[in-house]
Amino acid sequence: MFNKLKKLFMDKQDQETNDKYILVPENEISETLKRDIVRLEEVGEAYCKSLQHKYRNKFEREDKQNLKIWVCRDIDGDQLPNLSSEQCLEKEYRSQVGINFDGFTDEEDAYVHYIQLWYYFSGYFKGTGTLYDLSQNHLEADIEEKLEELLNQL
Repeated sequence: MFNKLKKLFMDKQDQETNDKYILVPENEISETLKRDIVRLEEVGEAYCKSLQHKYRNKFEREDKQNLKIWVCRDIDGDQLPNLSSEQCLEKEYRSQVGINFDGFTDEEDAYVHYIQLWYYFSGYFKGTGTLYDLSQNHLEADIEEKLEELLNQL
């Protein structure tokens, strides 16, 4: 499904600029897409858990404490307490893999870096979605790349 959407809805310029994402017009947003988004977020959560375990000691050796990698969700910037992937078809819903360290507490919503998974932008007249293309990219490798980049900074 991801390849089909990518071929149908991305022009060559957009594809060259950011081939990690599929642009989904509002009229293609459906329950089938919702299942794909839920699956993507579940895969992201599994990678977050394993990579946090794998990288925690590496970050601590570099004096970067409290590494946290998680799938964070918001609607129009508001991180609601019971927000889940089940609400992914609500306008302005966004999910991303967030990465943070050094003094982070669970009450804070700031993070050092993120990889966007899904964003449903409502727009003035029409909405559109932006979906991480799991069929053409490897989310775990993208997260690890960001972690290595953060490890090598400063």
